[in-house]
Amino acid sequence: MQKILIIEDEPNIRELVLYNLSQNGYEGLSAEDGLQGLSVARSDKPDLILLDIMLPGKNGYDICKELRAEGSKTPIIMLTARNEEIDKVLGLEFGADDYIAKPFGIRELMARIKAVLRRYESNGEQEASGNGSVAANGAGIVIGELTINIERHEVILAGKSLELTLKEFDLLRVLAENRGRVMTRDQLLDKVWGFEYIGETRTVDVHVRYLRKKLGDEDNEGKYIQTVRGVGYKMP
Repeated sequence: MQKILIIEDEPNIRELVLYNLSQNGYEGLSAEDGLQGLSVARSDKPDLILLDIMLPGKNGYDICKELRAEGSKTPIIMLTARNEEIDKVLGLEFGADDYIAKPFGIRELMARIKAVLRRYESNGEQEASGNGSVAANGAGIVIGELTINIERHEVILAGKSLELTLKEFDLLRVLAENRGRVMTRDQLLDKVWGFEYIGETRTVDVHVRYLRKKLGDEDNEGKYIQTVRGVGYKMP
């Protein structure tokens, strides 16, 4: 049974989520403040973390940063109190895999959890089996100074390793595998977040923005990711 940890200081939300996790076949873990949440995340090794941003003791951003700095690849879905882009962007920048704004519907939350876990498991199976779109020389997909090694789940740019979140890596991989082809936002949502993902196409734009920043490619007509206005994105 997969374990999901919710770090949330509002008891009503915490109890509602825990109940629905159990009804959907998950083992629910909970913490009501940031320090307790960080401790549980380290000791119980959950399969996914639902992380509120505004927490007593230690905020969600700091928890996310600390876990990623320790090498944790546990997928994290941030729970944002406001539907503001800054909350979403900061969460993604600090290593979160997805976000959902309060108030949220339970069906949407469960769909997000399922989609993130499925994508995470799929990547894990590729790494374990050595399958994936890897070139014959084992280097992976090579575009200029950019190398995407799917087997090792790593990205090298000009000889330096890039630290990407799970979703950033998946997004880059999908664009690279479809190089020269324009991918719509809906297509990217489907391939990266999963067909059950219920979200705004704005999610894609935020991830692209931060992926470009890490690639040093923030121009809309950039070297690695280009914007096709009114349609989506492509790798030239």
